Amino acid sequence: MFTGIVAAVGRIENILPLAGGQADAGVHLNIHAGGLDLSDVGLGDSIAIQGACMTVVAKSEQGFAVDVSRESLRLTMGLDALGEVNLEKSLRVGDQIGGHIVSGHVDGLGVVVKFEPVGESWELVIEAPATLAPFLAYKGSITVNGVSLTVNRVEDQSTTPAVTQFSINLIPHTIAVTTLKHLKAGQRVNLEVDTIARYVQRMLSYSSK
Repeated sequence: MFTGIVAAVGRIENILPLAGGQADAGVHLNIHAGGLDLSDVGLGDSIAIQGACMTVVAKSEQGFAVDVSRESLRLTMGLDALGEVNLEKSLRVGDQIGGHIVSGHVDGLGVVVKFEPVGESWELVIEAPATLAPFLAYKGSITVNGVSLTVNRVEDQSTTPAVTQFSINLIPHTIAVTTLKHLKAGQRVNLEVDTIARYVQRMLSYSSK
């Protein structure tokens, strides 16, 4: 489990194919940890990379390595290219929950519609698939590329296929300490809906049967 509070911005420095380079194989990532403290991280521990929970398979003084399956690559973005990534170690008993409960399991991919400065802050508008619409609510929580954020506006679009747009206000601190600063219109992002919303939706759909 995680909280969506990014601890450091690392960098994917090397990407190697798994299983002898077969077409359907995943990749082995070597990641520079940036400012992430790895002193209490061991092999088998979990680290969220751009919001996707991955298992540490190797560790060095400056970084760590993970193996990413082809299925994980298909369902996420940002794990198949060199560059900066948001990092967060898994939550431990007694840790402060600064964001909200995050599982590190990406629910879907959104598309950035707008990312522009508004006064001292930035407005981020994302188009989400209709399957995630029931979990998006005004003042509710959403995780974007591993960052816990608060939804400021939700609009269901009457398009084919149906989509939902939601808006987020980003303060300067969030821009400074995460990879969200690099977002551009048209770019895809990893989305994870609020865990509580997921259970509420399940209870409501089950009770209506």
